[in-house]
Amino acid sequence: MELGIIGQAAGLFAVTNIDDILILALFFAQGAGHPGATRRIVLGQYLGFVAILAVAVAAAFGATFLPESAIPYLGLLPLALGLKAAWRAWKDHRDGSEDEEAQAAQGGPSPLEVAAVTFANGGDNIGVYVPVLATAGVSGMTVYAAVFLVLVTMWCLAGKFFATRPVIAKGLARWGHTLLPLVLITLGLLILIEGGAFGL
Repeated sequence: MELGIIGQAAGLFAVTNIDDILILALFFAQGAGHPGATRRIVLGQYLGFVAILAVAVAAAFGATFLPESAIPYLGLLPLALGLKAAWRAWKDHRDGSEDEEAQAAQGGPSPLEVAAVTFANGGDNIGVYVPVLATAGVSGMTVYAAVFLVLVTMWCLAGKFFATRPVIAKGLARWGHTLLPLVLITLGLLILIEGGAFGL
């Protein structure tokens, strides 16, 4: 019985978070060579996912902290971060090496930036998790939560793996500063449009 729940939890996590691997790879590429960047990215990923899980568990118990109508507006988080990253990339390109040194000092994304993107990207997952958790009962809910939290580590390892493969790492080093803003802006717009935010 418990093995069945573990399998279901793993499958549910994989299906709802597959796109996170690309975003994590971009974050790891951005933090490459910066001391502590991996720790900050993993911390941010956990902060964002724990927030998703907390909202889903609370909603499964009948408490709604996040109205369904508010979920599409979470797209504003990656959109804003994408625009910020695009501005930074454009400014670095225009100003040259002086700003590249400043960017190197930043050491990649902060935990809060990663958490914001993770939470916004997983906002629609809450709607999937709530009925599953509500019908699983307290013991089943505990198993789901434990499996999800273990798999967050696996996802981080996968993102780091892809970001450090020589061919991928070379491509991300060359195009990551352009790709990250593009992915974040696209993600933000998709969340807003698919959710019907602002009457879109």
